[in-house]
Amino acid sequence: MVKQHDDELDAIFHALSDPTRREMVRLMSLQERTVSELAAPFDMSLAAASKHIKVLEHTGLLHRTVAGRTHICSLDRQALASASKWLHVYEQFWNHQFDALERELSKAEKEKH
Repeated sequence: MVKQHDDELDAIFHALSDPTRREMVRLMSLQERTVSELAAPFDMSLAAASKHIKVLEHTGLLHRTVAGRTHICSLDRQALASASKWLHVYEQFWNHQFDALERELSKAEKEKH
């Protein structure tokens, strides 16, 4: 079970490591997009954009529905939520570290005066 979860997270973070795919995720977070709409902001062929879309689809970040010849892409928030949950652990760690730093800086400032 843990190995499968690790594999899923690895795939999600790999997909998000590419700036083109991150922008596609951002665009889909605003609304569903067609493949052409996802490809439009980038200087690349529709085939190249389709490869990025397939990576996102493989990870579960993107869900594609077909209406005739139109492929509509939407963000699957559940896959994104699992990555966010993993990151949350480290957010708590860093918040604790920054709180400790703030206390030390405040203490040093008081000692200075």
